[in-house]
Amino acid sequence: MALESERKLMAAIAATRFGLGARPGEIDAAMNDPRAFLKAQIRAEGAEQPIGELKSSSDNLFVYDGLRKARQAAKAEDAVDMIKQVQMQVRELVINEMAARGRLAAETQNGFAERWTLFWANHFTVSALKGASAPVVGSFEREAIRPHVFGRFEDMLLASSRHPAMLLYLDQAQSAGPNSQAGQRRKQGLNENLGREILELHTVGLGAGYTQADVTEFARALTGWSISRGRDAPGAQADVGPVGTFMFRPYLHEPGGRQVMGRVYPEGEEDQARAILHDLADHPATANHIAQKLARHFVADNPPAPLVARLQANYIKTGGRLDALAQTLIDSPEAWTPDAAKFKTPYEFLISTWRATGQAPDLSAPQKFVGSLSVMGQRPFSADSPKGWSDEASDWASSDGVVKRLAWAEQAAAVMSGQSLDPNDTAKAALGARLTPAAAQAIGRAETRTEAFAVLLMSPEFQRR
Repeated sequence: MALESERKLMAAIAATRFGLGARPGEIDAAMNDPRAFLKAQIRAEGAEQPIGELKSSSDNLFVYDGLRKARQAAKAEDAVDMIKQVQMQVRELVINEMAARGRLAAETQNGFAERWTLFWANHFTVSALKGASAPVVGSFEREAIRPHVFGRFEDMLLASSRHPAMLLYLDQAQSAGPNSQAGQRRKQGLNENLGREILELHTVGLGAGYTQADVTEFARALTGWSISRGRDAPGAQADVGPVGTFMFRPYLHEPGGRQVMGRVYPEGEEDQARAILHDLADHPATANHIAQKLARHFVADNPPAPLVARLQANYIKTGGRLDALAQTLIDSPEAWTPDAAKFKTPYEFLISTWRATGQAPDLSAPQKFVGSLSVMGQRPFSADSPKGWSDEASDWASSDGVVKRLAWAEQAAAVMSGQSLDPNDTAKAALGARLTPAAAQAIGRAETRTEAFAVLLMSPEFQRR
């Protein structure tokens, strides 16, 4: 049996490091058995889904496509207004998705499951900065990531690679092999973006020894992976299935066998790329790449080697079972070290603040939530590259970043001071045994309630996890 002091610290770590910050009573709920508290959140059905007026990718692309066609058909004097209408529609979609996701993160009792989900959403980044994919960045997370976070990695890899958001973001939908029908007739070109990012970011990683020839061969195998233009497309352009759903286009596919990372794949149309994805998901380098990233996200920028080795071994043993991987992380002693080495991202900072108050973002004014994130450098669903948001503390702990956090913390503290919250009680509930005597004393000695809350929010104990 762990000592009571050890259990108190582990309960605090369960809520603040594995989770997204403690809600009132959460640390007490984890106290009896912190590991069991986390493992209870690992569920076969995947992660919780945000609630709100959120549409499917197909519906969002249908509306977007309709507006885009109307803009193209508009007279020159109306074109500017139509462009603005398209932009406003897409911006509203992104804001609503982020607001719903933020409310879920602030209110959920499954903080670990939500953090785990956000890790995988960042691993398979799509960004609203690319106009074509912007309408479906939120639905991508709901459709391709959340259902699979405790299933097989291969299933999530396949779902994300076939999703319209990824196909549009990485310009795969129109990629054509040079010897395909489309390539010969229209001189349509091969696009290597998706193949390169799957190898570099999603699976084996840069150090796996693949070559440019492997990237090109994989890109050729992926040709034909596209999306439907809809049943109502004119004439010969009509497609089966709703707008934006995955479809394989044989006339774009590069014929012939392929060789990727030493393995030979016979001609197989759509199944050729699927076979490559299967082998990449099963590759030891993928196990190492994912183990490194998970350990870095949850524990430290320079993750402990024994933890990485344990996660890698589990991935290989289970064939990439993510529920087993999550349990291995929870059971690893390196993940429970008292030192908080990670620095919260702006999103984590805002969410953990709401969780500390037991409240959620005001969805009547979601632009305020979205605006705060943008000011602090984490514009919703808008990472500047397929690498996603940085997981390095130094990238979020800059002087400019801290100043912007302070400005937001002062505003939040003013709101908190007007509520029926006691700064000292809030600090104890939010940090538990991680609240140091020095921090407790600074909060207690603050001249006003507003100042006390600001001290709490900007304390190293609250900023780090």
